[in-house]
Amino acid sequence: MSGAAIAINAGISVAAYCMAVRMIPRFREMFIKANLFGNDLCKKDKPQVPESFGVLIGCIFLISLFIFIPIPFAFDEAAATDVVTGGKPATFPHDKFVELIAALLSICCMIFLGFADDVLDLRWRHKLLLPTIATLPLLMVYYVNYNSTTVIMPNFARGLVGTSLNIGALYYVYMGMLAVFCTNAINILAGINGLEVGQSLIIAGSILLFNLIEFTLGHQVDSHIFSIFFMLPFLATTLALWKFNKYPSQVFVGDTYCYFAGMTFAVVGILGHFSKTLLLFFLPQIINFLYSTPQLFHFVPCPRHRLPKYDTKTDLLHISTTEFRLEELNSLGRLMVTVLRKLRLISWHKTADGVVRTNNLTLINFVLVIFGPVHERVVTQMLMALQVLCTLLALVIRYPLANYFYENT
Repeated sequence: MSGAAIAINAGISVAAYCMAVRMIPRFREMFIKANLFGNDLCKKDKPQVPESFGVLIGCIFLISLFIFIPIPFAFDEAAATDVVTGGKPATFPHDKFVELIAALLSICCMIFLGFADDVLDLRWRHKLLLPTIATLPLLMVYYVNYNSTTVIMPNFARGLVGTSLNIGALYYVYMGMLAVFCTNAINILAGINGLEVGQSLIIAGSILLFNLIEFTLGHQVDSHIFSIFFMLPFLATTLALWKFNKYPSQVFVGDTYCYFAGMTFAVVGILGHFSKTLLLFFLPQIINFLYSTPQLFHFVPCPRHRLPKYDTKTDLLHISTTEFRLEELNSLGRLMVTVLRKLRLISWHKTADGVVRTNNLTLINFVLVIFGPVHERVVTQMLMALQVLCTLLALVIRYPLANYFYENT
């Protein structure tokens, strides 16, 4: 009966897409009147664009799943308490029900906290705290339902620690950090038309493809059906948002959408028991995080905004830069920029008075370092193409290559 539940979920997702497509244009003026707008700095006339539309998409997503809540249990034969199988009465699957409610609660909390960030412009330390708070319902339910903290070890480590290793409380720390990473990783790789929504769209499609492959192979079917239930409406609402957020953007998504998307991915990765595979789909975000590390941890001066510079004459984006004196950096900062310079991963210009000017350390600027000034639409297309290539690489790692590291994958 899972097929029928998935079909109904798909139908609700189509309805959610249609609702989002109709509602987004109607709410544009309302957001502007509420002072929820920003200027598109990468356009000649710098138009006012309503932002924080992630809260609208998040609400439509939640409504679609609220309507769907009873469906999987109505089709679950185990939910019928008057049915007797093998001489024992079947019972309602409370564990599955609680998982679904806890997942929705975590996503709902993240949408609320993300909207608070958009309105209040919170500091970076708060951005790390918010996903941790929103993950608490998820971790508590995981503790009650599973409390499994055992990690299967790769073949090369089994001679040292055995087939599996129980890491205890560290597993919960890992899951909390996964949620923090997923929410902030999308937020860090952002700032140009369509990029936040585009990368989320491809990640969601990648997860859904992985779920369908695993479902076909018969691996942890219930966990992947659970993920499909979330990914279908997320994909539908995100596709509707993409229609208005792609270049030239009619709406901005705000931090709300980044947090909402990241938490949705974290939820299905944790409760679907494929968190390691989930991280494979985040390869561009991981690369961007590692590349940004010197600035994120202030080993190198980090301006508040690291967006590329827009040239009004050519309508192209150029690298944005940061300046410093090499001798004023601490030893680790000097080491980082020296390694990046030797590998030719950054631009480098040193003035006569010893001031070094280099690009801000984001994947967006790195594309401009490699390819030179490029139109905004093209930069987004390049980064989305990279996301697709990383998905293909992730599937290769997950299936053919994983057999060399794990006996059973």
